[in-house]
Parts: sequence; structure tokens; C-alpha cells
Amino acid sequence: MAETVTTRTLTTGPGLLASLDPLLREWLPRQRWFAGKGRPVTGFSLVAATELLPAGGPLGLHHLLVRAHQGAPHQGTAPGDCYQLLIGAREALPPHLAPALIGHVTEGPLAGTTIYDALYDTRPAEVLLEALRSGARIGALRCDRDPAQEIRAGLVPRLVTAEQSNSSVIYGDTFILKLLRRVVPGVNPDLELPLALAREGCRRVPPPTAWMQAELGGEPYVLGVLQPFVQGAADGWELALRRLAKDEDFTREARALGRATAEVHTALARALPTTTLGHAHVDPLVAGMIERLEQAAQAVPALRPYAPGLRTAYTALADLAAEGHTWTAQRVHGDLHLGQCLRSASGEWSLIDFEGEPARPLAERRMPQPIERDVAGMLRSFDYAAHSAESPAPDWAAACRAAYCTGYAEVSGVDPRTDPVLLRAFETDKAVYEVVYEARHRPDWLPVPLSAVRRLAASDPS
Repeated sequence: MAETVTTRTLTTGPGLLASLDPLLREWLPRQRWFAGKGRPVTGFSLVAATELLPAGGPLGLHHLLVRAHQGAPHQGTAPGDCYQLLIGAREALPPHLAPALIGHVTEGPLAGTTIYDALYDTRPAEVLLEALRSGARIGALRCDRDPAQEIRAGLVPRLVTAEQSNSSVIYGDTFILKLLRRVVPGVNPDLELPLALAREGCRRVPPPTAWMQAELGGEPYVLGVLQPFVQGAADGWELALRRLAKDEDFTREARALGRATAEVHTALARALPTTTLGHAHVDPLVAGMIERLEQAAQAVPALRPYAPGLRTAYTALADLAAEGHTWTAQRVHGDLHLGQCLRSASGEWSLIDFEGEPARPLAERRMPQPIERDVAGMLRSFDYAAHSAESPAPDWAAACRAAYCTGYAEVSGVDPRTDPVLLRAFETDKAVYEVVYEARHRPDWLPVPLSAVRRLAASDPS
């Protein structure tokens, strides 16, 4: 570890927390990655605090795990979500760090300093990379790495400023560090699955180079993963929108993406256990889908006319299971869409962000699922892109959806369209989720999932 990093752990007593509390109450809910929006923060508890650079110097750097309490549970977000914060402390903040400002501390261990989100600052980002490079142990923090991959010192960091549910730092166009903001104890699929795929030699997912965890109460908290940065890569969502804007075909890319998805699924099925889903497994799966539909119809009146038709997507699946039909389940991506895919300059697709849907419990995100769940997410993404264009292009979406499934079948030997009941159920569940999300956060976008809802409600479940 670099000599500028100390392993001294800050006190977790009331002084530090009391001094930061009023500043964090204002700052934390404004962050894109804060999960409890719409409900006031009622208090904090400090899970861990580790000093990375001493507070007495020109720059103090403090790694905090802070639990934000928000009263009664709401929509799956329990009170006490734990957030990872990297807090910088200076006497005065340089102008270029103004967007990172949290506030001025008047009491406690950091009294007299200005604190800010240190990921905006190059020196703290360099400290993180050096910790990962050297396999440091700092307080409760533990860094591990793949010894077969070289991490050069001195790579220049830059924060990714695009809106994300986590935070990312790029180091010299060589690596990208994803720091999880809301952290939970246990094995996180965002590290677990890429490690498993690397062991299988799957080149469709950048292999983890190093990772950071906290050991608390005998359980690991995955905090960050460093992976190779795919230089010159195009985000699948942005690439699709650019093609749409120019009225250009996207089926070749969609077919290649289907092949890439199948390669990842095939490797995951080799690396990790699979299971068979029968009647006993499908019944609770269907019950959950129906419950989400009923709650969505209560929350979004525009959905109610379609609820009976949508329900048949789920009952048709339950009927098949009752007749003795079974399905194979395996580990999957869990939140697959165009924005989770990168196309390199050479045309190769990579899949990223295996965290799953962050709002879901970790145990649920790690459960084996039919591959149709991922396929349905991608099909919905093509549909979203087509309806997000200035002029909706349903034929473009239909062509991309077909090409994606064709590409998938070329690798896996199984076309997802040959199981229309299962695929329709998962696509319906995803569209219902989208309706609720758009109604709450982007009402102008509500017509996009509603157009899919109309189609799915009218589909022949057989």
C-alpha cells in the first residue's frame, strides 16, 4: 500500500456521525443512486469508517459505510439501506470540485473542513487504484486481485458523470472501477458471475481484475470491482438510437448480440448449478407476477383495462406447469437490456453489470432463472428504443427482436420463441414493471410500455 495511506480506523462514536448528519440529510437524497427517494431520512447509523488519508493533512480521505433510516418500508426498500461513501475533507474546496460539495463541518473529528464526494477528485481515485493494485488491507476493507492481470501504477483517473445507479471511475482508458453505492451483505452477483465466466474462458464479459470488499459481522460486503475498460466501445442503447435517428438497419447488430447473450448463458450453465422448474416452483413464480400486476393496476389507472388480458399470460404458464411441463433454470444476467451491452470498435459485443435489479433482495437476484427472463428484458429494450425515437418504429423493433432470437438460437441450439408462453409471461412482467416506473418517474414516457401492454394483453397465450 502507498505510504500515504493509513490503516487507522476512525471512531464510530456519536461525534463523527453527529457532525455529518445534517449535511448528509441534505446531500444524500439528491444523489442519483439514492434508493429511498420521496421519503425523508430520519437518521443515520455508522456501519464502518476507515481513514485512507489523514484528516490533519491538506486532503483527508474517509471511507464510510452509512445506514440511512427512513421509517416504514415502502416498495421493497427497507429502512436502513447501507450506502458506501468516499468523503474528502479539505480546508477549502477548489472551484473545479464545486459539483462535489457536501458541506462545511463545524464540529466533531472533521470540524473546520469542507467535505465533498471524493470520487470527483483525482488523488482519492488514485488511492483506490493503489489499494486494489497492492491488495491492501485497510481497517475493515480488503482488496483482492487476479495476479494474472497487470495493474500499472499512475493511471490517470476520471469520473464517469453519466447518470448511474452506482459510480464508475475510468483509469487511463485501461480499467474501469465500478463502486457499488447501496451495499448489502452476501455474495454479490456483480462479482460472482464475472469471476465464474472468467474461469470458463468466456470473453463476452470483461474479467474482474481486482475487487474491494468489507468484512463486517462475518459477512462480505462487495464494494467495488475493477475490470478492463473496453476502449472505443459504443453503448448498445445509444448505438440503437443513433441507427434509428438515421433510419438505419440494426438487425445485424441484434443478431450478434443474441449470439453473445447465448454464449454467456451457455458459460454460466457450465460454471454454476442448474435446476429444473416444475409445478411447485412455477406456482410461486406466477403468484408473484400476478401480485405485481394487481399492485401496478392499483397504482396506475391506465393499466386497469388491460389487467385481465395480461393476467392470462401468467395463468397460461401456470396451466402448462399443472400439465407437467418443466423448464430449466440457471444463473442469468437478471437485468439485461441494451444499456448493459457494449459493442467494441471491432464489432464484438460484451455484457456488463451483473448486479441484477438492485431493488430486489440479494437472495432473489442469485436464484436460478429461465434464460427467457434475460431474453424478455432485451426484447423490451428493442421495443423501448423503437418507441423512444422521434417517429416510433414498431417494424424496426420487430425485426431486431427476431434477429436477436435467431442469433441466440445459432449458439444455444434453442430459439426462445419456441416457448412463447414462458417468454410472454416474462415480457409481460417486465412491461408491468415499466408502466409503474414511468408513471412515477417519467410520466411522458408512459405511452412506451403501454403500447407493449396493449400488444401483450391481446396475445394468444397458446
